[in-house]
Amino acid sequence: MLGQDGGLSLTIAQIVQRLKGSGLHAQLERQARLSLHNPEIKLESLKEDIKEFLKTSGWEKKLQNAVYSELSVFPLPCHPSAPPEHTKESLAYMRKAQGNWEKRILKSLNSMCTELGIPLAQKRSINEQKELLSKWNEMGTDEPDLSLFRPVYAPKDFLEVLMNLRNPNYENSEQPSFRNHLGLIQVPLKVKDIPELKEYFNELDLNTGQLDIDDSAHVPPELFENEHVRIGQKVLMEQDSAAAQQYVRQGCPNLLRAELWALILNVSSQPEDVLYYEQLKSNVIQHDLLVDNLIYKDVKLTASNDDYYFVFEDYLYQVLLCFSRDTSVLEHFAYNSATPPKSYVRGKLGMEEYAVFYPPNGVIPFHGFSMYVAPLCFLYNEPSKLYQMFREIYVRYFFRLHSISSHPSGIVSLCLLFETLLQTHLPQLFYHLREIGAQPLRISFKWMVRAFSGYLATDQLLLLWDRVLGYNSLEILAVLAAAVFAFRAVNLMEVTSLAAAEAVLADLSTLKVMPLLQIFLFATGT
Repeated sequence: MLGQDGGLSLTIAQIVQRLKGSGLHAQLERQARLSLHNPEIKLESLKEDIKEFLKTSGWEKKLQNAVYSELSVFPLPCHPSAPPEHTKESLAYMRKAQGNWEKRILKSLNSMCTELGIPLAQKRSINEQKELLSKWNEMGTDEPDLSLFRPVYAPKDFLEVLMNLRNPNYENSEQPSFRNHLGLIQVPLKVKDIPELKEYFNELDLNTGQLDIDDSAHVPPELFENEHVRIGQKVLMEQDSAAAQQYVRQGCPNLLRAELWALILNVSSQPEDVLYYEQLKSNVIQHDLLVDNLIYKDVKLTASNDDYYFVFEDYLYQVLLCFSRDTSVLEHFAYNSATPPKSYVRGKLGMEEYAVFYPPNGVIPFHGFSMYVAPLCFLYNEPSKLYQMFREIYVRYFFRLHSISSHPSGIVSLCLLFETLLQTHLPQLFYHLREIGAQPLRISFKWMVRAFSGYLATDQLLLLWDRVLGYNSLEILAVLAAAVFAFRAVNLMEVTSLAAAEAVLADLSTLKVMPLLQIFLFATGT
């Protein structure tokens, strides 16, 4: 690792470089030039006067938020001489497993193309373009025949791959801390134990007020809520991303959530963002991609059958079809262990100069992917803003739920954290389920891969996602999964098969997220 100063200067240089290419940089330059016409700005104190002007006009705060946003997603600096793939993932066996998994997904996609005789991409005819444009806002009424299309993979296929992960450098039995791990995940990564989780999530403790908890901190709930709303409004007035992130750790009032999340993720709808969205839409209108059918099928199989989300079907098509064409999403592969898949122009197989990223955003949707978007439809009803928010949450968090890496918020670490918590703190339950062939991870995996979307009631899901944004971490998903098992432990101790265990945990829609998390972390003698 680098020395602290070297690492810091490297990070600063990288962030400056990234900001230089952003719209904010151009806006700042424009404002600085305009400020030269301001009579209060003197030539002899030019630098100081412009700094003061940027501060009083709010631009300094915008710059701070942009830097804060970059720091939230940036990987820890590696040594400048380290190969770029080490920034993405330092463990060679993880990189190899991810590479093999990508080949498998691409093979599945290509074989579907061949079987159905459909190209990966083709230009729509003028009539098809007109037709799609005319029904853009009611695509849900369309009933294309999707019977021949199948999801490229489902979460359970991905779990099988994770279960077979091994570190080739040593046997698990050589790892003292891992010797007794009896779960499905067999790679020794460092995950937090309960004392570390208590410290990390200390604002969730029983003495700190939380939205949606009636007796927290011995303050009547309506008093806490009124005060919490007042502070939230103040945070919004200040327009400070870091303060907003700290604030949502206690939960977000519904009427402020949309704006606070946008502030945390540094999403502000500028005219150029709306224009960019319109450009993506015109790409959808002009070109038909094979993945469009996968998106249609996924929405039909998931959100369209969901009591909470079926009303947003049209929004989901719009956002996901635009997302598949968005080449700016490719930037997140700089810190994602995955590599965007490539395809070759017809007749040019194997010729690198004819290789293109496919789909253009580098992300092949899987079964359940549309559920990452669905809950956001409750918060944003303006398509380009909804789109921006989804894209930002995806490139900051959700990509980690379907790529193989050693990152603490990556799905492998979440699975291991879940199994370790359960085995350590509910050993009887863990052994019982294991003995009857109902390994707990087989049940909880689908919850975590979808960040619980489609499993919890929407108001509860949004309170959970408040904490994902507030702590800039997905680890809370594994803690909640363990807490759900703890909550249903008595019933689970009586089951004798995987099917019976799944039945006990089939419906999570009545669960309250915050009491479950608090009891599991702070109220059980752990």
